[in-house]
Amino acid sequence: MRRVKKFTALPTFFKNQRLVGVAALVSFIAIVGTILAWFVNWIVGIIWLVLVIIALIVIFKTLQGLSEQTTHYIENLSYRINRGEQESIIQMPLGVILCTDEGEIEWVNPYIQQLLGNEAIVGSDLQEVSEQLAEIVRLWPNEEKRVTELEWLGHVFQLQVQPELNAVYLMDRTTAAQVTADFENHKLFLGIVSLDNYDEVTEGMSDAEASTLRTYVTKTLSDWMTDHEIYARRLSVDRYLLIGYRSALEKAENDKFNLLKAIRESTSVQNAQITLSIGIAYNEMAIDTLAENAQANLDLALGRGGDQVVVKSSTGSARFYGGNTNPMAKRTRVRARVISQALADLFDQADQVFVMGHKRPDMDSFGGALGVRRLAEMLGKPAWVVYEETGREHSDIGLLLEQMSEDVADENALLTPNEVLTQMTDQSLLVIVDHSKPSLSESQEVYEALKDRVVIIDHHRRGEEFPEEPQLVYVESYASSTSELVTELFEYQPRRAQGLRRLEATAMLAGIQIDTKSFTLRSGTRTFDAASYLRAVGADGNLLQDFMKETVDSYRNRAHLIERAKIHGPVAIAVGEDDVQYDSVVAAQAADSLLQMIGVTSSYVITRRDNDTVAVSARSTGIVSVQLVMEAMGGGGHLSNAATQVKDTSTESVYELLLAEINKEDDEQEN
Repeated sequence: MRRVKKFTALPTFFKNQRLVGVAALVSFIAIVGTILAWFVNWIVGIIWLVLVIIALIVIFKTLQGLSEQTTHYIENLSYRINRGEQESIIQMPLGVILCTDEGEIEWVNPYIQQLLGNEAIVGSDLQEVSEQLAEIVRLWPNEEKRVTELEWLGHVFQLQVQPELNAVYLMDRTTAAQVTADFENHKLFLGIVSLDNYDEVTEGMSDAEASTLRTYVTKTLSDWMTDHEIYARRLSVDRYLLIGYRSALEKAENDKFNLLKAIRESTSVQNAQITLSIGIAYNEMAIDTLAENAQANLDLALGRGGDQVVVKSSTGSARFYGGNTNPMAKRTRVRARVISQALADLFDQADQVFVMGHKRPDMDSFGGALGVRRLAEMLGKPAWVVYEETGREHSDIGLLLEQMSEDVADENALLTPNEVLTQMTDQSLLVIVDHSKPSLSESQEVYEALKDRVVIIDHHRRGEEFPEEPQLVYVESYASSTSELVTELFEYQPRRAQGLRRLEATAMLAGIQIDTKSFTLRSGTRTFDAASYLRAVGADGNLLQDFMKETVDSYRNRAHLIERAKIHGPVAIAVGEDDVQYDSVVAAQAADSLLQMIGVTSSYVITRRDNDTVAVSARSTGIVSVQLVMEAMGGGGHLSNAATQVKDTSTESVYELLLAEINKEDDEQEN
């Protein structure tokens, strides 16, 4: 029966449409040929018919054989592919985990089980096996939160998840990750170390004493660098070169570069306190670019007052370590004389000079601007202060503007930003005072128009945001105020020219007095020298007292902020209402007043400045650094006087952020 069925069954090639077509075409030709042969001669027809039958049998047998070979090949190939898929899942170094919809593990392939050893996880919940893996699987459909790498079982896996199958695939890339980590860890960094005050400290020493101090500092620095696997080489008496790998840099950063404190305290015991500044650059393949970046970072550290480390890559943001002490004033006035001469040369080359302070100017900013304007006019150059009255000025600035409008010599001293943009030329010079961040300038448009010809005079510590190529930089963070720096420049100007006028001298003296809290903070011998000079050239004591007064509303607002203060140990924080805008000077005065409370070493006042901005004014007695806290929130300033502004948030949110940064800074100091 089976033979009959096999005999009567159609050939397998009839399942292939192409072969059926070929067979049909051959059959049609054979039939047509047989008919034509019968019409010619019946004997020829018989012979042709026999030949056609034989040919058809051979053709059909051949097609049958080809069809069976093709079918056998396909079946064999399919078997091998299926077997290969199964073997690859079981044997190749690819982890596979299958789970249920509820997260229970149903199956793991032998590769994963090999890593697990004797531990059996089939039947366990994925959350219990690995919380991180379970979280990745849960968040996988969300592309924004998708994580594709996992450290688990001592290996690094690259993940792929098929949520519809509840399947997790783990490609082992431990070796590649190790190679990548080794490459990153063995990238070079370059550093330059500068002894900030070596010349001043050794000025009165004998050669033997200076040599002993230099040897001690070199040995201390070399020992610390050796412990951290960093190569140190002295370049000159006060410069060192550092070379090391990224892994060594991370180790040094983990120690917060405690070398600064070690050298400062150990040399202080010897009555020859030395401080270090270090600039470190990394993440750059070109060695010359790396060296340039290291020097730029050292300049940034020195510009911020020294005694600190600046670590910065070519593309990342800077990281600061140290800077917990007040910068020390230099005993020499050579720099002031050099700056005064360089500034005079720039004024000579300019056709006109514009002087611009920061937004919402205080007396130091406005007084310093008036002083620079007078310097330019002493050299015969027309000069103006860039400012546009808003009607919301604090009482002292309002009184100053009123006095200027009544004085014939000063009534045209101001220009609005629009007037400057109309009047400026390619030879005009812009001097920005009491700030070095372009974003804080009175007018962004004026700065952008004259950014290629900019001079900076400031007493705040330099931050990352800084004009790219200023013509002259006079940033001395040891100074009490910008007015002090500008006052010193007058001593080296020609005596024949008209010097400071009464109103200008009074405004500058008011700036010094306000910034030093009546000469109680950050006041050095040069601060009193500058104040003495200003009094000598006509600063009015009565007008100065008027500048120091405040309105009844300002007094009430300040008292209200103090009333809202919250005490957190040695920290006082006052938070203004989110729907009430406070003047910046009122907030600063409230912060100063909070320092007068017993047990308070630092104070912060959080107020709304405008509809989009919340400002923080920070003050300290010098025991702690409020500058570091403000820098962490995007601001800056001095160790004992700093501030920041936060956009698009509420005062309560800033309060929570401030508390977190204060606690973080306290933890780092304790560590």
